[in-house]
Formats: sequence, structure tokens, C-alpha cells
Amino acid sequence: MKSITIKGSERESVGKVATKALRNAGAVPCVLYGGNQPVHFSADERAFKTLVYTPNAHTVVIELGEGKSFNAVLQDIQVHPVSDKILHIDFFQLFDDKEITMEVPVKITGVSPGVLLGGDLRLNTRRLKVKALPKNLPDNVEANISELQMGNKLYVTKLVSDKYKLLHPDNTVVCQVRISRAAMKAAQEAAKAAKAPAKGKKK
Repeated sequence: MKSITIKGSERESVGKVATKALRNAGAVPCVLYGGNQPVHFSADERAFKTLVYTPNAHTVVIELGEGKSFNAVLQDIQVHPVSDKILHIDFFQLFDDKEITMEVPVKITGVSPGVLLGGDLRLNTRRLKVKALPKNLPDNVEANISELQMGNKLYVTKLVSDKYKLLHPDNTVVCQVRISRAAMKAAQEAAKAAKAPAKGKKK
């Protein structure tokens, strides 16, 4: 999985006054969990744009100076309901020998025969929750639709991998090819034509 580097500085004071001052200065207060103790730090709000405002999934390298560096994933984010300004971010520290759970986007691959015949492809699940060691976290989960005929569904059981686990029920539908109105109308007209007697045919 691709990684983004966030450069910040540790926070000595974590009270409301100090937090408000950070936000007024254009910084985002953050907390890193998962280690022996939480690490409080802050970073410029602009540093999080490529992490937060994207559909892609990333791991994060948090650099806090003096040789302190942590591998992590975004765990939770608080955004102002009106201005959309980032108010606070929680991260979870990664360890090479410990599995981590996170959501990654679904990537459609292949060409569906059902779509070529006029069906509509619907992506039911845009992100899937995976569990894996950090080195095995995928950038995305590929959903191959090459065998999907019109009316077929692709279940999560078809996307299994030996590198990660998908944490969804077996009946979870990832995508499906629905019969479009145009295709349905064409099928109905074809059925009527097949039943109708040929013109000029003698009894």
C-alpha cells in the first residue's frame, strides 16, 4: 500500500486553550494510539489533503523530528459540520508483526458480457474492510466482472486472497449487472415477435 509522510511536532500541552490556539494557527491536533502510550502531536492542515480528500487508501509515516518516526493508519477524523475544516485526527500505530483492519476501495476490472448486451453495472460496495499485516495491505480490492452476465451478482466470496482477509458476510454483493430498461424492452419486443404468426403464412 502507498504511504504518505506527515511531518509534525509533539504537543506538550493538550488542553482546550492550547488546542484552540493550534487550530487558529492552521494546525490540526492529532493523537497516535496503539503504542505503549498515546502520542499527541500536531501538523499543518495542508499536510493532510492527500490523505483525507481522496478515495484512495494510504498508510502514513508520521515524522516528529529528532529521529522519531511512526508507521500508522488513519483511524478517525473530526470535521467541522459547516466549514469542513479538519478539527482532530486519530491515528493507529502499525507494527510489522501485527494485523491491522482498514477499509480499501474496490477497483472494477475486466469487461462484463452483460454490460456489452446493454445491462447496467451497479457498484453496491465501494469500499471493503480488510485485515492483514501492514506489508500485505492492498491499495484496492480488484473485482473482476468478466464473467458477469445480465442479471448476475458478484459476491465478496469471489474476491478472496491469501494475503488478507475480507471482513464481510459471504452474501455481501460487491457489484451486479442489472437489466436496463432498454434491454428489458428489447427482450419483451423480441418475445412478442416470436409469438406473433408470420405474415402471409397459410393455415
